[in-house]
Amino acid sequence: MSLEFEICPGRKIGGNNPCFIIAEIGQNHQGDIEIAKKMIKMVKDCGADCAKFQKSELEYKFNKRALERPYSSKNSWGKTYGEHKRHLEFSHEQYRELQKYAKEVGIFFTASGMDEMAVEFLHELDVPFFKVGSGDTNNFPYLEKTAQKKRPMVVSSGMQSMETMRRVYQTVKKHNQNFCILQCTSAYPLEPEDVNLRVIAEYQKEFPDIPIGYSGHESGICITVGAVALGAKVVERHVTLDKTWKGSDHEASLLPEELAELVKSIRIVERALGTGVKQMLPCEKACHDKLGKSVVAKTAIPKGTALTADMLGVKVAEPKGVAPEDIYLLLGKTVKANVGEDESITEDLVESYAKEVKS
Repeated sequence: MSLEFEICPGRKIGGNNPCFIIAEIGQNHQGDIEIAKKMIKMVKDCGADCAKFQKSELEYKFNKRALERPYSSKNSWGKTYGEHKRHLEFSHEQYRELQKYAKEVGIFFTASGMDEMAVEFLHELDVPFFKVGSGDTNNFPYLEKTAQKKRPMVVSSGMQSMETMRRVYQTVKKHNQNFCILQCTSAYPLEPEDVNLRVIAEYQKEFPDIPIGYSGHESGICITVGAVALGAKVVERHVTLDKTWKGSDHEASLLPEELAELVKSIRIVERALGTGVKQMLPCEKACHDKLGKSVVAKTAIPKGTALTADMLGVKVAEPKGVAPEDIYLLLGKTVKANVGEDESITEDLVESYAKEVKS
């Protein structure tokens, strides 16, 4: 069983704990703190466990030329990429305001630290766990510094190879036992043939002592539900209030009704996963009583006769007799009374049958 750990106060992941559902608001708030609050309330109402944002300290995430380059995309909020990113970036004080609001609403709050200084701020903010976005998964100095802070970590694996993920595992594990890895493909929106859910099973084999999860950018909810059926202990999906809004993430994001349906479907699948122990369940008794078959006599069998295979058949019978799977246990046993043709062979009719079955 995968290691379990407390990802947020009072909330464990891994093992038999419910899947932890992260609603990635990211920067789909359009740079408007009131929209951000509305989205926090929305994801809480939909049943998600955590509202997550993306925090950058832009001068540490981008070099000067990247910030100064012209940005004329349809998604642009400014003439340069720096102006665009500054429009979408909340201040430290605004983050404190959002954190306070999430607490009032009653949902866990965190963010992806998109650079080392952003991680420092989030650490100071006392978020319950750090999210490492795929763009920093192979950033080993960043990973090491983040892991050393000893907060739980959720690490996405988009754009990475298994070889890199083995290094990621070793790097984080050296400093921090409480982390999980998410299968992820970094495309927006993501086509089903590129999802590669089977990587979840490969991660489970490669890293058996940590929980494995899934971060999805596909349309709809069925693939994410499938990930949970395959054992994902954490799932993350982008959310939006309007897929037509400006921004590259909206198209791959879930609307409120989709998020609510995802949460509902995940909880149903979790109930359906069961224990893994195969046995007849109490709920099956009615069907068994109606349709379950028993061993019957193909012909009249006089008292004292030793049973042979050609004397026995299997039918739905009244009263219930010996179960079909035990028919071969009857061979060679003698009957203690006359048995009529087509009558049930019950345990009490067979010499030593019950005693032998118990042993």
